[in-house]
Amino acid sequence: MNENNLCQLQNFACVLCRRTDDYPEKYGEKKIYQDHNLTIHYYCLLMSSGIWQRGEEKEGVYGFLIEDIKKEVNRASKLKCCICKKSGASIGCVASKCKRSYHFPCGVQKQCIFQFTGNFGSFCWDHRPVQNTPSSHCTVSSKCTICLEYVEHLPTYSILGSPCCKNAWFHRDCLQVQALSAGKFFFKCPLCNNSDKFQSEMLRMGIHIPEKDASWELEENAYQELLQHYQRCDVRRCRCKEGREYNEPDSKWEIKRCQYCGSRGTHLACSSIRTWRQNWECFECRSIIYNSGDFKRPKKRSLPNTENIGITNCLLEQPSPKFSRQSPRTQNKDLLREVSMLKRDISNILRELGYQIKQKTRKLYINKENIWNSAIKGFRRRNFNPSDAIEVQFCNGNGDTDGSKHEFLSLLMGQLESSSLFEGSMSKNLSLNSEALKENLYFEAGRMIAISLVHGGPPPFLFSKTLFNCLVCGPENVEPTLEDVEDSNMMQIITKIKSSKTLTHLRSAIRDCFEYLSHIGCLRLVTVLSDKDVLVKDILTHHVIKRVQAPLDSFQQGLRTLGVLETMQKYPEAFYSVLCHKPERLTTKILSDLFTMHKLSEAQDTRAVGFWMNYLQNVESGESVVTLEDILLFATGCRSIPPVGFQPTPSIEFLHADYPVGTKYYNKLTLPITNTYKEFQENMDFAIRNALELEREKNYYTGC
Repeated sequence: MNENNLCQLQNFACVLCRRTDDYPEKYGEKKIYQDHNLTIHYYCLLMSSGIWQRGEEKEGVYGFLIEDIKKEVNRASKLKCCICKKSGASIGCVASKCKRSYHFPCGVQKQCIFQFTGNFGSFCWDHRPVQNTPSSHCTVSSKCTICLEYVEHLPTYSILGSPCCKNAWFHRDCLQVQALSAGKFFFKCPLCNNSDKFQSEMLRMGIHIPEKDASWELEENAYQELLQHYQRCDVRRCRCKEGREYNEPDSKWEIKRCQYCGSRGTHLACSSIRTWRQNWECFECRSIIYNSGDFKRPKKRSLPNTENIGITNCLLEQPSPKFSRQSPRTQNKDLLREVSMLKRDISNILRELGYQIKQKTRKLYINKENIWNSAIKGFRRRNFNPSDAIEVQFCNGNGDTDGSKHEFLSLLMGQLESSSLFEGSMSKNLSLNSEALKENLYFEAGRMIAISLVHGGPPPFLFSKTLFNCLVCGPENVEPTLEDVEDSNMMQIITKIKSSKTLTHLRSAIRDCFEYLSHIGCLRLVTVLSDKDVLVKDILTHHVIKRVQAPLDSFQQGLRTLGVLETMQKYPEAFYSVLCHKPERLTTKILSDLFTMHKLSEAQDTRAVGFWMNYLQNVESGESVVTLEDILLFATGCRSIPPVGFQPTPSIEFLHADYPVGTKYYNKLTLPITNTYKEFQENMDFAIRNALELEREKNYYTGC
């Protein structure tokens, strides 16, 4: 390094701490004044013991005059830092009889506390203030509500407790980052929103809260999206070939927004709206108006020209404008039919949740032979964010390959369904697994389901009605049934009590399980035979709900990821259809409509498409060794269609090849061109059957 560069580097070092670091979050803004040959960190200046602001805010360095700064530098040059042993220690501990002096960065490194308020005092590591916390609050750990990492309930330099919420603990670094971002006017307790008490304690413990507006308020065009109009067609079946987002003003493909909420839209043609001046309401708003009693039936108007619009062949967002005379009972049935259609429309709900997903992608490296552990490891990484877009890389002994997100989520939901976290054959409840509870696996299970739903994957299809109601309505409002009991011994106890015909038989049944009933707190004095119903209810409530309260709480926390649990509680009927029921069986029509076909320009095109349609019909009728679900799995990695559909859209292309190829990453199915249908069917059956059997064998031997 030549002398000029060395001189330049020294000139750009802080005159107090002698460091060239430029970290505004750690040392404050680095100010450079070439006219005065002066470079200084704002925090180094602010915390210096021998200088005061004698000027106005715009004079010198934020009110510190240049001549005063030079005097302070001269004073500090005579003091040696007790940490690094170098000169320039401008900061001294304010505790009486303490002679320690140090640089600001050295003090931060040694965990000194600097109070950015009052006289801007500094405390060394021996005299720094501490938080007074009752010992009863220091026995457990919880999550820092800012970074969601676990933190011990132990007041140290790096861990701070909330003065207003006794069970709220945070990392110092997390609080400091939030304070710098929120500023004085928005920095408050993340749990209770207390501002005065919380800020006072944080300032005492050395958190710098700048007197400025929040960073999100200072961004240019920060709220620009609020000025954007909603432009998307939300009818159940949009007929615009250009897509749902296509909008052509002054035409039938112009998008009309809901006159009440403005957050739903439709093409004029898709809802039989003749002109822009005609009002339109979405299902949500219409149902609210119905229930409020303020609904007014629209006036009769003529039907649009149906030559170009096949009204009977499509599902309309708005009913026909012409009403026949109906009885109140018929009107109620129509209303229920419309509301039930809304309740089943889960795809729009999940699509709205999907708006949280950012363009930033996060790659997960998944061992296909150990999906469960690979997924947990990936989700628990510090840099993993559920709102980032997910990319999957399958890793195995044969090398890394780009994986399908749908295949990964489908395999993960299959693993979850067969895991020991749940019990039951068809509809499942939470089990009590102490090892899984200790490893926080119930939280991970809830988070997996939330991520799969929002990121376009399949649901688990495993919840019992009781478990679903516990999540949506709260366990205190749920009455479990005998069908929720999986344990044969428990079933025998309950059946014996329930089937008692006389009071003597009932008391005998209670004596047989006296110890168990006493242990779970369900032992009661029975005086009449009808007391058995209350006893059975108590036993069921304990076994199905109270016994698994800790797993249920953890599972609920996981489901809160990306706001899924809150949305479930808002639209319970919609989520019930996908979480508590197996998916509708695939048909030839569903599968043929699902795939976009890239046709050939050759004469064989018609014959190849005919072979494909015949093959689907034969598979549906049971004339093949594979099923329609096998075909979908072969092409996309999923056995059912996710509630929000596939992205990218599944496609088919025909090539001169011997066997079909399923490219799951692109949801693409390549079909062979053959001379006869028999050859086509044999090649399809052979390839799909062998590919799926190979996957099953891998899963069997690896335990997946």
